[in-house]
Amino acid sequence: MSSPADPPTVRALLRRTELRLRLAVDEDRLAAGALDRVIRGVHSSDLADPTPFLSEDLALLTTGTQFTGADPADYAAYVERLVVRGVVALGFGTEVVPGGIPEGLAAACGAARLPLFEVPYRTPFIAVARANARALAAQDFARRTWALDAQRALSLAALRSDGLAAAVDELSRRLDAWVGLFDAAGVLRHEHPRDGAGRTELQAEVTAMLARGTRAGATVAVSDGTVVLQSLGRPGHLTGVLALATGVLDAEARSVVTMVVAMADLALEQRRGLLRARDALRAGLAVSLLDGGAATARRVASRMWGGLPPAPVRVALTDAGGRDDVVEWLESQADGRGSRLFFGRIDAGLLLVVPASDDTLLPLLAERSNLAVGVSDPVGYDEVAAGLAQARVALEGGGSGVRVFADARGGLAAAFDGERARVLADAELAPLRAADAAGGTQLQTTLAAWLAHDGSHERTAQALGIHRHTLRARLAAVERALDVDLTSFAVRARLWLAFEVAQRGAWADRNS
Repeated sequence: MSSPADPPTVRALLRRTELRLRLAVDEDRLAAGALDRVIRGVHSSDLADPTPFLSEDLALLTTGTQFTGADPADYAAYVERLVVRGVVALGFGTEVVPGGIPEGLAAACGAARLPLFEVPYRTPFIAVARANARALAAQDFARRTWALDAQRALSLAALRSDGLAAAVDELSRRLDAWVGLFDAAGVLRHEHPRDGAGRTELQAEVTAMLARGTRAGATVAVSDGTVVLQSLGRPGHLTGVLALATGVLDAEARSVVTMVVAMADLALEQRRGLLRARDALRAGLAVSLLDGGAATARRVASRMWGGLPPAPVRVALTDAGGRDDVVEWLESQADGRGSRLFFGRIDAGLLLVVPASDDTLLPLLAERSNLAVGVSDPVGYDEVAAGLAQARVALEGGGSGVRVFADARGGLAAAFDGERARVLADAELAPLRAADAAGGTQLQTTLAAWLAHDGSHERTAQALGIHRHTLRARLAAVERALDVDLTSFAVRARLWLAFEVAQRGAWADRNS
């Protein structure tokens, strides 16, 4: 934010040769940057305590009449009051009181690290005040000129085909600071310069700001300074966040930033409208894929996005169909992946199609958006509807993150969960429990082991530690108790399922 005029600092005032001012305390005894503090005004007073009449960032001029007969403690107290009030420098008019600058005053200013300068008798105090006022006016004019020039440059940048990106670049150059633009999904869409420091550290705060959905600003501390964040869009419909790695902005700089915020609001709202149109098109193509219209979907996708993902593909389903932030993030991923991702909203949620070989995007989506994602086995485009059915089964199987249909296959018995299934399973096995209770037998344990060992008498006997003849006798007792024929596959399947449901119910009871 450079300006052609020198800022009205203590140092600049001392350099005005026509005033013939002289620094009376060596610079190495002053506070760091003391001579570079801006003087917002010049006031003169010979009161022993002028602070009630002063404001911050003033230079105070005095002739020293209040110090007649003063002792060192009076000087120290006087200077301390000025420092606490925020006075940036003290000027002493010589030759009004004989003897020049009192040594006690110089020592007190040195101890307090406050600049003290001599104003010669022939330099009126009003000349010092006017010089500073002219410097302030020149600085204000330079800043207003800078702001007008910056706004003109930003207006021209906005006329380019990449208007918003060009405006961000121009703002970065004018502020001499890194500027980043995040979209509604929290993705960094554009930055200048491209090696901007601290942007990774901003992600959590940007995501939180967007999640709150309110128009707000924030200042975030990063490893090499601070970054100012300003949300974009309307409350409840935020379109992004503008980030500036800069310190405190003056009024002119804020006006320039406000102009870019307005540009970004308009551009991102227009982009949001475009995304809504693309969203509707994707939804239509998703329905087409499910209805067997892969050829039509492929032609449209080829013109719009470079094509559909190459087969074989995995069909995924998540219940984030109502979350615009997820859709916008997927749009940003589709921009970078070409034809390696297709998605669209359907009645069941959000349908995704990715190459079967892609094992990165879906886990990233699940982790980033805190979603559960059901994923099918690899299928062709003539099997998308079947893939969706698999994805739905995987999604409904419980758990979090990515849920793969292949992992759900072994859990067929889970489809029979519920109170009704447990009552039926209990009734199926009740005769065995009654026989065991009445005769002290182990029919239920024996049958479960025999089914678990695929009906092998030898392996079951070894597992139970009994003779094969004993096993056959127990199985015959099972058939009598249940009035079934264990050589029937249907009977064995029914009994196996009863044990599975009973076991799942017992686990649920123990962990409830």
